[in-house]
Amino acid sequence: MFGMLFGTGKSRTKLGKWLDKRGISQTWLKEKTGLNKSTIGDLASNKERSPTYQTMKKIIKALREIDPNVKSDDFWDM
Repeated sequence: MFGMLFGTGKSRTKLGKWLDKRGISQTWLKEKTGLNKSTIGDLASNKERSPTYQTMKKIIKALREIDPNVKSDDFWDM
């Protein structure tokens, strides 16, 4: 799925751009967090969408496996 989205000119959020830059698939994030595929996709592409606190915690926990310094502020204005 990552290959299909990258470079297609689709709108990407800060989260989506972060994943793309590191070559991380939404499927990987889905498996690490246990979140729904559509939730991950929406948070990666819909700039109007904000995660719930629990969803944000799961995503940040997973992303810290890649970058221990990542913070929710890197992606969302909460």
